Amino acid sequence: MEDKLIIRGIEFKSRLWVGTGKYKDFEETKKAIEASGADVVTVAVRRLNIFDRNSENRLDYIDPKKYKILPNTAGCYNVEDALRYSRLAREAGVSEMIKLEVIGDEKTLFPDVCGLLKATEILAKEGSIVFPYTNDDPIIAKRLVDAGAAAVMPLGAPIGSGLGIRNPYNIKIILEQMKGLNMPVLVDAGVGTASDAAIAMELGCDAVLINTAIAGARDPIAMAEAMKHAVTAGRLAYNSGRIQKKLYATASSPIEGML
Repeated sequence: MEDKLIIRGIEFKSRLWVGTGKYKDFEETKKAIEASGADVVTVAVRRLNIFDRNSENRLDYIDPKKYKILPNTAGCYNVEDALRYSRLAREAGVSEMIKLEVIGDEKTLFPDVCGLLKATEILAKEGSIVFPYTNDDPIIAKRLVDAGAAAVMPLGAPIGSGLGIRNPYNIKIILEQMKGLNMPVLVDAGVGTASDAAIAMELGCDAVLINTAIAGARDPIAMAEAMKHAVTAGRLAYNSGRIQKKLYATASSPIEGML
């Protein structure tokens, strides 16, 4: 069955997107990305030496012919910084896409949704393909679409918490709303292990972005592969259509014709 993920005319081969932070070194980062099967790799613009090609750089370990680079504005706590780093990545030729983060609180790393809406609207008008990291709030999701977002990226749980999908009901509401608008939904943040990724996909999400759960695992390479299989299985299960939940047992074998 053909089941392609296409956003703004861009075709994505994998529904698992991965980050590049928190690994012990660049070589481990490279191996984990390869094991994940992902073709979208997100990198923090603030951590890149974009104009200093004499120093070691994350981009040296990510082949742009093989991967789609998704710069992100991690660490930006106001609209001005988020816009500055988004434009820097675009003007340096890293990508027209941007994973937009405007963080509102240092402890929880929850997004500043007011600032996020403002920055999304400005960048979308400038021609950027904006992927905003947001709360699992259906109202904000709709407003991000109105602001020009290319997709919505609600958190499953706080960044790096590994708590999994804490509010699947809000995610389901967002999915229902976005389906009518033909707008992709990608869970970003909170995934802790493979079952969390599978749950996100079984809910109907179009993709999952994962960093800490892979980079922080005892064996990041093996965990990357586990996440690859979980996302594939979760999407296949969603497309297959699960059985209805029932209060009582139902015999799996028919009793008609038995002596």
